[in-house]
Amino acid sequence: VIGPVPEGIRVNFHVSGGEVTGPKLFGRVRPVGADWLTIRTDGVGILDVRATLETPDGGLLHAAYRGVIDLGEDGYARFLAGQFGGTLRLTTWPRIQSAHPGSRWLTRLPLLGIGSADLDRLIVRYDVYAVR
Repeated sequence: VIGPVPEGIRVNFHVSGGEVTGPKLFGRVRPVGADWLTIRTDGVGILDVRATLETPDGGLLHAAYRGVIDLGEDGYARFLAGQFGGTLRLTTWPRIQSAHPGSRWLTRLPLLGIGSADLDRLIVRYDVYAVR
């Protein structure tokens, strides 16, 4: 926790791993990256996430996304009081960068992520959709 800054409360979360599964993309989330979260005074959290994904054929993807998480109107005060928990909905708009030939198609897609964050267990899950 960085603490209160002019924009709200700054909290940094380390990305420790995970997996990617889907009809066209499989891989793992490498244990590098973070979410530089800012919780505004109105209880809205602004996500700023960067992570590295690795596909089974060795391709590396840089995933960067902004998004929002609504902690409720009293979310700022509850966080300051140490009451940061529960499961919350996330909405994100990821961008993918990759030099890997098998993954470059992802760099052309506008994406929308809908997910949830279990703040008690620090687990995040997303469904990511290509918007066409």
